[in-house]
Amino acid sequence: MIKKILLNLAKYTAITVIWIAIWQLVAVKINEGLLFPGPLSVFKRIIELSRSPDLVFYKTILQSFKRIITGMVIGVLIGTAGGILTAFSRIAKSFFAPMLAIIKSTPVASFILLLVLWINRDKTAMIIAAMMVIPIVWTNIEAGILNTDRSLIEMARMHGVGRFKMIGKIYLPSIVPYFVASLRSSLGMSWKAGIAAEVLLQPTVSIGKMIFGAKLMLETVDLFAWTAVVIILSVIIEKLTVVILNVILKKYSISPKGGVLLG
Repeated sequence: MIKKILLNLAKYTAITVIWIAIWQLVAVKINEGLLFPGPLSVFKRIIELSRSPDLVFYKTILQSFKRIITGMVIGVLIGTAGGILTAFSRIAKSFFAPMLAIIKSTPVASFILLLVLWINRDKTAMIIAAMMVIPIVWTNIEAGILNTDRSLIEMARMHGVGRFKMIGKIYLPSIVPYFVASLRSSLGMSWKAGIAAEVLLQPTVSIGKMIFGAKLMLETVDLFAWTAVVIILSVIIEKLTVVILNVILKKYSISPKGGVLLG
């Protein structure tokens, strides 16, 4: 297990180094720091920002993180509940189908501009993050339930297996791969959409406001630095989610299809 982790770490490190080298080559070729700063300048600026007085850098990240993570959790809860409901009720499926279609097809920018008319701008990023997660989790949970092996369900009923035991032993193993896939697909998208909402609306303390300010002042290095922070946090969120899911699934002896835990 440790060997596999080290091999994966080495692989991802090598790939990252290659892309950073490509970035540096492009920066050297353009030779214009104002338009396209190199990785060394950007990483140096991130370090400088991290040493800002009164912990402004960390407070900014924390505020954005809290807003968007709260939205993600709300989205997962609503999506899970909705997926269960529509999997067992055709009426509910027909009723909620237009809503899901609207969320999927409407541009994020339109939702952002509409929401700011109705609610506090500090809450808009949270709601946008939730809206990105809801339809993906919803449809995957529904698919997981509908694709549960019917023969196992009938057999369990014939043997008088209780409802809770049936959920844990039959439905849950079927849902888990779909749920995991939905999280991996939606969390990164949700994070980026939440930051986009902050860029447009500029809440008092937010990464989005810092990105917009850097663009306004033509501080390209700062723009790249904050964008790099967004990317790094996105990767951390995804990987941390994978680790937490692995621990939970291993504890309850549940794994995605193929019997392989997430990696």
